[in-house]
Amino acid sequence: MELRTLRYFVAVAEELHFGRAATRLHMSQPPLSRAIRQLEADVGALLLARSPAGVTLTAAGTVLLDEARALLDHADRVRVRVSAAAGAATITIGILGDGTDPGVARLAAAYRRHHPAIDIRVRDTDLTDPTCGLRAGLVDVALTRAPFDETALTVRALRTDPVGVVLRADDPLARRDGLRLAELSDRRWFQFPPGTDPIWQSYWNGGGPREGPEVRAVQECLHAVLWNGTVGLAPLGHDLPTELTVVPLIDMPPSRVVAVWNEGDTNPLIRSFIEIATSAYRH
Repeated sequence: MELRTLRYFVAVAEELHFGRAATRLHMSQPPLSRAIRQLEADVGALLLARSPAGVTLTAAGTVLLDEARALLDHADRVRVRVSAAAGAATITIGILGDGTDPGVARLAAAYRRHHPAIDIRVRDTDLTDPTCGLRAGLVDVALTRAPFDETALTVRALRTDPVGVVLRADDPLARRDGLRLAELSDRRWFQFPPGTDPIWQSYWNGGGPREGPEVRAVQECLHAVLWNGTVGLAPLGHDLPTELTVVPLIDMPPSRVVAVWNEGDTNPLIRSFIEIATSAYRH
């Protein structure tokens, strides 16, 4: 069995859907389906029970999933040891936003367990570059939020978070259970500096042009709300000072936590990072 085919199988087994697995693997569905059928022929057993709603693992598929994960993990360790012997066992990770995200903590712990000998370097970045220095070659992989210009980049979605508007606790709208973007049309919003990715800027401005103070970091956003009454958006569930509150936005698309790397980069440490991140954010 080829490692590539086992990776295909693991993706389908974890997503329990050929379409989602194909998206995750950045391939079309027909060759994925053919690869899984060939794998079933090779092992002489039905691995997945298909239905219009998706797929479920058979008893044989459950066994193969455990074994495939172990084999792929071992293959990753082999590549890392070879890289270490070649003096290339370093990965630089760009991280945007709140380091208290439990997903980041789980990912860090899991990556250390899998790669204890790797030199992990972290570059904490402000809100002006959602790719965390990836395009400039400052990092190998970024843990960030979408949307942004994805040209020449590969993006793996890890989680989606609902978004709310951050207000002072004494704001007349702060007691509401939910708000719509139109109800904030007359407010000042924080802005990112000129040159910031326009897709990124538009998302955090609720899809329309706004006016307001310029900020570069999360704390500056919070101070803009606290001192100036500026409104800003933030994922729900983040800790805020008691003077501030967040009200869910009913008509705002959720924020996607993503891992992103340069298209075509075959560094095995990056691929291992992506797989471990996908698992860490699933739990």
